[in-house]
Amino acid sequence: MKPFERISNPREIRRKLRMNQQEFWSRIGVTQSGGSRYESGRTMPKPVRELLRLVHIEGIALDRARGEDFEVVSYLKKANPKLYNNLRKAATGRTATTGRVTKKK
Repeated sequence: MKPFERISNPREIRRKLRMNQQEFWSRIGVTQSGGSRYESGRTMPKPVRELLRLVHIEGIALDRARGEDFEVVSYLKKANPKLYNNLRKAATGRTATTGRVTKKK
C-alpha cells in the first residue's frame, strides 16, 4: 500500500488482525466510536489513513518511531525495495526466502 492511498475497508484489516475496535483504533489515537464511523463508510482523513497504514499494515510502533525513522524507511523503500523487504522480514523474524517466522536469539 502506498502512502496516503485510500483504504477501502478498515474493518477487514481490523478483523484480519483479530482486534476489537477499541484495540485497533486506540493504537492510532482514534476513539472506538470514530473508528466505527470510518468502518461504516465515513471518509477517513489522510492523517488517520496514514497512521492506520503505518501501524496496522507496516507494523510500525508509533511509541518507538521518530520522524527521521520514517524518512529513512521511505527512502529505502523507494531506492532499494528488495533490500527493504529483506530487512523488514529479518526484523520481524521471517526468513527472506520462506516467509516463515524464526526464533530470534
